[in-house]
Order: sequence, then structure tokens, then C-alpha cells
Amino acid sequence: MLSRFSPSGAAALRQPRLARALAAASLSVLATGCATGPQANPQDPLEPMNRVIFKVNDTIDTYGAQPLAKGYKAVTPEPARLAVTNFFSNLSDVGNFVNNVLQGKGVDATETMMRIAINSVLGIGGLIDVATAAGLNRHSQDFGLTLGTWGVPAGPYLVLPIYGPSSFRDSMGVAASIYLDPAHYLDPAWRNSLFGVNVINTRSNLLGATDLLSQAALDKYAFVRDAYSQRRQYLLNQGENALPSYDEVDESDKASEAKPAAAGEAAPAKPAAGEANPAAPATPATPAAPPSDSAK
Repeated sequence: MLSRFSPSGAAALRQPRLARALAAASLSVLATGCATGPQANPQDPLEPMNRVIFKVNDTIDTYGAQPLAKGYKAVTPEPARLAVTNFFSNLSDVGNFVNNVLQGKGVDATETMMRIAINSVLGIGGLIDVATAAGLNRHSQDFGLTLGTWGVPAGPYLVLPIYGPSSFRDSMGVAASIYLDPAHYLDPAWRNSLFGVNVINTRSNLLGATDLLSQAALDKYAFVRDAYSQRRQYLLNQGENALPSYDEVDESDKASEAKPAAAGEAAPAKPAAGEANPAAPATPATPAAPPSDSAK
């Protein structure tokens, strides 16, 4: 009896209970972490777990990020919001430059470096996007696309807490992008302040897309997952696999297409010599002139 209340006896009693608790937790994780059935998406084997995280993220966005973004948009003039967007875009060009170099895109890397120099000097620290007006477009890249260029598979679809849609490969890119952000090397006070402003400003720029998503999507999770996967594949293929066009052909286009076909039809065969042309109308015979009086 005393052994039950000794430290070794108590530990012996706790071990079976701990083993049962761990087994139950493992079964629950496996049950929620694997999607089976005919409707399961093969690219999303973690759908039950992803849906839970997606719902938590959506709740935080609805009651936290959206009100802050709407308030920020209401009190901040549009030119100021545009300057903030340009500033953080100029910072992100540093990561774009590195990833373009890692992907072997020399031209894009050179143009990105020129964008950073021009916008940082002439654009007052990136507040004004002078490079785009000068014809130097952005070449957005991230480390997830770099890994994809190197042949790393995307892996299963994954929803990250707070961050949102991702994949196993792109989640590694998110971690790497932290060290490619110049703001990461500032003092914590400045770094955290810039991070908060960037999140609120980016969220305010996406308010219209959120309203459209809420109105158009029957299943927001499936819509976001499919859109994200297709977009990442499109970026990885550099737009080579364009979607087919289903635009209807106008009646004028149909008529213009019919004219060459009509012009190319064979002409009716010319009748042989001595044969009457059935298509030509018969020419009436000319009546003979009456005999003259001298003939009489």
C-alpha cells in the first residue's frame, strides 16, 4: 500500500495514463489530419485541419484585421496610402532581386536592382514609384518560387495560422523571406511598428477582394485553396500555360469567316461548245423581214 504513495509508485501509475492520453491524442490528430472519401482533394490531404485553421484565421480577420483596415482607410488619404504601399514595395524588391538571381534571371535581377536604386534616391526612399513610370516593371519573386524552379515539389496544401494559404514548399519560403526583408535587421521597436503598418495597409488594399469573395464563393475555403494553387502554378510556369478563351464569337466575325468560304467555292462548269446553257435564258428568234415590192 505504501508503495502506491511513494514517488516511484505514483510515477508507475501515471505512465499507463500518460500512454493512453498520448495514444488518444495521436488518433485524434490522425483523424483530423487526413481527408478520405471520394470528394477528397489529393493535393489537400490535411483538409480537416486546414479548415479549422482557415476558420480561425477568418474569424480573426473579420473581427480584428478588417475593422482596423477600414478605420485606417477612412482616416488616411489615398495619396498617403499609396506612398506607404510604394515604400513597402521598394523594401520587398530587395527579396525580389535575390530570388531573381537565385533563379538565374539576369535581366529581371538587373531591372530590379535599378528599381531599388531609382526609387530609393529619386523616389524619396521609395515613397514614389518612379521606376514603374520609367518603364521598369516589378518582377515579383519569392523563395517558394525559387525552390519550385529548382525542382522542389510543392507538397500538400497547408493553411498557416495568421498567414493564410501556403504549402509545404511555400512555408519554407515564408521563413526565408523574413531574412530577406531589410526591416528585419532594424531595432525591435521599429521592426514591429513597420510590420504592423504593412499588415494594416496591405489589408486595406484587399478590402474589395474580400467583399467579392464573400458574395461569389459558396465554399470560401475551397475557392481560396484552388485560386492559390492555380496562381502559384501559373507563376511557376511563368504564364506559359495560358487558360483557354471561351469568349463568344460575334455575328460579324461569323459573317467575315463565311465570306472567304463562299469565295473559295468552285465556279459552275462552263458548258461545252455546241451545248445550250441551261442557266441562260433563251433568246427569242428575230422575225424575217417582209418581201419588198420589187421582189414581187
